Order: sequence, then structure tokens, then C-alpha cells
Amino acid sequence: MKIRNFKATDRQGLSELFLQIRKESWFWLDASKWKLDDFSIYTQDEMILVAEADQKYMGFASIYRQDHFLHHLFVAPEYQHQGIGSALLHAAEAMFTDVGYLKCLVKNKQALSFYIRHQWDIKSLGHSAEGDYFLMEKKISPAKDNNDHR
Repeated sequence: MKIRNFKATDRQGLSELFLQIRKESWFWLDASKWKLDDFSIYTQDEMILVAEADQKYMGFASIYRQDHFLHHLFVAPEYQHQGIGSALLHAAEAMFTDVGYLKCLVKNKQALSFYIRHQWDIKSLGHSAEGDYFLMEKKISPAKDNNDHR
């Protein structure tokens, strides 16, 4: 598996993956209005990291770097529980200088458990069109400390 920066040629495949994973992961929401263009809309102006192997998309993370905010982290269902989400998360965390932030839907129990296992802390509860979410944060260790854990 390799994590690399997004290329324009990734757009179609990641759009399909984004739509598929949201439908499967956010099953309690009405997906009838979701479309392939959502990926481009929801990741505009974000840094996108792509996890792939053998020219297959395994997942991606999108980061709004100005705010040290992890906006999306999705792993294809067939590749979950294989360390890909952790690798994408660590790559995103490496872009944060002090504290990283993300929002996790309260009903997304699997994602919430994942972030808590990776030492992200719940800071507050918020509300969005998709439902209630936890605002989470993680204090980022200096780079030399991160290398000690690899």
C-alpha cells in the first residue's frame, strides 16, 4: 500500500468510492440526493491523500490545512481493519503543527471508536444537516516524537 498526493486522474475513482462509502457508512441518512460530484464539492481547496495498491483505491483523507482540520477519512469496506485508515490518519496528523481537529458524526460508532483508539479527544457536541457530531482534537507531538513510534 502506498499513500500519495491526489492527482486529477484520481477524481472519478475517488468520487465513486466517496459515494459508495457514505451510503454504506451513513446508512441512517437519506442518500437519495447524493451524487458523484459531491466528492469535488466537499474536497474543494483541500489537500487529498490517496491510499492505493495495485492501482486500486483503498481510501483517502482530505485535509483543510489552514485550519489543521481532517475533513474526510474514508476506507473502502473491503480494505477496512487492515491498517489503511491508521496510515491515512498518521499521514494527515503529520501535516498538523500543534493541534488537529475533526468532526465525527455521533451515530458513526465505528469511526468514533477508531478516532478514540488513536488518542483523539471529544471537545464538544455540534449539530449539522447530517446529524449531531463530536468536535474532536488531538495534540500533535513534535516530529521527532512521531518518528519514535514508527
